Amino acid sequence: MFKHLRKWFVTCFFGRSRRRARLVSKDGRCNIEFGNVEAQSRLIFFVDIWTTVLDLKWRYKMTIFITAFLGSWFFFGLLWYVVAYIHKDLPEFHPPANHTPCVEHINGLTSAFLFSLETQVTIGYGFRCVTEQCGTAIFLLIFQSILGVIINSFMCGAILAKISRPKKRAKTITFSKNAVISKRGGKLCLLIRVANLRKSLLIGSHIYGKLLRTTITPEGETIILDQININFVVDAGNENLFFISPLTIYHVIDHTSPFFHMAAETLPQQDFELVVFLDGTVESTSATCQVRTSYVPEEVLWGYRFAPIVSKTKEGKYRVDFHNFSKTVEVETPHCAMCLYNEKDAQAKMKRGYDNPNFVLSEVNETDDTKM
Repeated sequence: MFKHLRKWFVTCFFGRSRRRARLVSKDGRCNIEFGNVEAQSRLIFFVDIWTTVLDLKWRYKMTIFITAFLGSWFFFGLLWYVVAYIHKDLPEFHPPANHTPCVEHINGLTSAFLFSLETQVTIGYGFRCVTEQCGTAIFLLIFQSILGVIINSFMCGAILAKISRPKKRAKTITFSKNAVISKRGGKLCLLIRVANLRKSLLIGSHIYGKLLRTTITPEGETIILDQININFVVDAGNENLFFISPLTIYHVIDHTSPFFHMAAETLPQQDFELVVFLDGTVESTSATCQVRTSYVPEEVLWGYRFAPIVSKTKEGKYRVDFHNFSKTVEVETPHCAMCLYNEKDAQAKMKRGYDNPNFVLSEVNETDDTKM
């Protein structure tokens, strides 16, 4: 009881003051900004205008969407008004009764705007129409129709692509709040739980991790956010996961692991960030998506394991209880990986015999002192 109270006191009062900066948030967003980017480099974003539009937030995208249509309608409305003005089709010029206008029933800027709207969105009310009197009006009609199709295709395609992006599918993949370290199969492992909230599968799923920390090279160079590969596996491997139910992935802490020299007492003082990635293909759309999250030392619990989550009902169905998804249970665990391996080596040596090179076997002749 006192142990848990002390842990809660340290987390509440001291944990906030030394809150660590994350590169990747818990929901997968990257906490990074680019400074002093040259103006010429910024123009590259306009060259790749499609990706730029897709990456915009919804409020900016809808602003561009509305502005593109309203702006094009009003611009061509002005051009139609200019055509009517040059050809003297407007009522202020008092055209004669036998005058044939370029566009029927354009009486001012408002009617020109309405005709531009009807032309571009192909409404076709039949009240205003182009006559064969002006070649300029015919050319303008063709140009606006072609440009309207391009604007419709681009903007509607951008909206549809934004809606169908696999980022939304990634929201239904969730990781456990904490990572735990405990024994699994006789080995000390770091375990993380991941679940797919949809019944549709992720095809060709692959999971891996990166340990980010600041390192100093033998030459004295300080590398911030140095990346170290962390291999995560399940019992069947780390590729083509059968992701129909929550999986517990684990990283074996052996001599090659960066966690090998850490201990339960020194883990909270470490400065690292463990980023976990899950790549897969969405079954329904065949789009590739990536889900990521991160763990800092305060979120890695030493000496715990995850509570059971899958059970079988009386009807023969398998039931997943997400109430226990991030719930952990304290278990007996060595306080460091080196202790576990030293203990195994000691037990192995006890089972093996050793030859003593200084041992000499001498034969002793027994004499019979009780001769008759």
